[in-house]
Amino acid sequence: MTSTNGTATGVRDLVGVGFGPANLALAVALEEHEGPPLDALFLEKRPRLAWHPGMLLEDATMQVSFLKDLATLRNPRSAFSFLSYLHDRGRLVDFINHKEFFPSRVEFHDYLDWAAGHVAHRVRYDTAAVAVRPVTEAQTVVAFDVVTREADGGERTERARNIVLGTGLVPRMPEGVARSERVWHSEELLPRIEELTGPPPASFAVVGAGQSAAEVAAHLHSRFPDSRIDALLPSYGYSPSDDSPFANRVFDPEAVDHFYDAVPAVRERFYEQHGNTNYAVVDLDLINELYRRSYQESVRGTRRLHFWPMCRVEGADSGPDGVRLRVNRLLEDRSTELDAGIAVFATGYHPMDAASLLGPAAELCKRDSAGRLRVSREYRVETSADVTAGIYLQGGIEHTHGISASLLSNIAVRAGEIVTSLAAGVRQIP
Repeated sequence: MTSTNGTATGVRDLVGVGFGPANLALAVALEEHEGPPLDALFLEKRPRLAWHPGMLLEDATMQVSFLKDLATLRNPRSAFSFLSYLHDRGRLVDFINHKEFFPSRVEFHDYLDWAAGHVAHRVRYDTAAVAVRPVTEAQTVVAFDVVTREADGGERTERARNIVLGTGLVPRMPEGVARSERVWHSEELLPRIEELTGPPPASFAVVGAGQSAAEVAAHLHSRFPDSRIDALLPSYGYSPSDDSPFANRVFDPEAVDHFYDAVPAVRERFYEQHGNTNYAVVDLDLINELYRRSYQESVRGTRRLHFWPMCRVEGADSGPDGVRLRVNRLLEDRSTELDAGIAVFATGYHPMDAASLLGPAAELCKRDSAGRLRVSREYRVETSADVTAGIYLQGGIEHTHGISASLLSNIAVRAGEIVTSLAAGVRQIP
């Protein structure tokens, strides 16, 4: 398919960039595709699949049902389902007895790793995609060359009639704050903790009010029993996520159709009414646990867990022994400073920026009035008429496909829809 000197020697049906859960689900759907086989290769810059490894906390559980796995909603008989994984691991009966719909995050990561092992022939790890170049024949873009940088520093090129971008989310830091040895994003929590040497930090500051922020605060409070934990909240307190049955329907496959077909004002209403199902919200049990800890500390008169409501961090100055945060206390309309040994920012993620990877190929893509990529219902970027090659997105499509676009909820169904679209396009090639 490729030569080692960077020259394409064949054309694949598909090259996928990134190999997180979304493109893993796509690889599984390709395995189960009943039509003519599609030649697909996925490229992953890491040495193996890794799904938020820095937040695989011991007691953290999934926020979605195990049935929303890589395959079940698309094919309930799939050999790649979470139940098939449990059977293969010898834990199916034990899991049933556990009476849990929400497995631990550690177990679900093991499931993803198990599934990735079964499709390893479709993946090349330690391979970073660094450029995408249009391939033109008779003034028509018929394919893309994906240029890669290998682990040994060399370059290769993969040519494909279609590309699927699934590079995941990008950690977000507040403006004016940069990561350092003393300033972390929550995505790197566990590896950073393991790197600590000497006495534990006397204090940690945790910035944010969503699920990750609450989990980080709880974890640090338990793991470092002599350290002070300051939770800096942009809201007055943690807000519970709405996981009631009717609200959860916003994550249904049918809801993607409703969102996609809605006019802009109705799309905005989706987010206004149901943003509390996903954004800056926390599982109620965890909220209660943090409150219980805080209350018990007040009873004992030894406070380690402190909450700062309605705060905005405006800067962070790192030193050899700690970090000084510049904090705007909105309730008091004043700024103050907080010293901490380590500051952990659980401040969320930016959506995938497809245009930055596409490079010159981004000029072939159509955009809406807000400058965002226009994307078909089948997740294919709309392009100019002189382009027959396909660009599919598995991320950065919340504006077209709704709240679930960056979540696990619909990855199985979405993968099936992309495979159907790919297969239809391949059949049209003479």
